[in-house]
This record gives sequence, structure tokens and C-alpha cells, in this order.
Amino acid sequence: MPVPKRRTSKTRRDKRRSHHAWKGVALSVCPQCLEPKLPHHVCPHCGSYKGREIMEVEEG
Repeated sequence: MPVPKRRTSKTRRDKRRSHHAWKGVALSVCPQCLEPKLPHHVCPHCGSYKGREIMEVEEG
């Protein structure tokens, strides 16, 4: 079974992991209530999606 001949240096290891950082959540603005929401999801504040009301939202 193959085994590494040399130990991987910290620099080489960290260069490989440079793309592993968490980039955060992409948010879009709801056209109805102008609140931030996830793209391609029903707005949790007003319950609309693509200009139509999909679900009723309880106020409280």
C-alpha cells in the first residue's frame, strides 16, 4: 500500500485547504416586503414566492 515518503508541510497543507473557508449565506431581497430571504425559497416574512402568496404567515 502506498505511503507518503515525506511529511506534508504546513504551508502545502494550508494551500490545499485555502478553498475550504465558509463563504456565508447568499441572500436576496423579497420584492413584496423588501426583507432578506434565501433565493428560490418562499419569503418567511410575507409568505410570497414569485409574486404569489404561497402560505399564510402568522403575525406575532
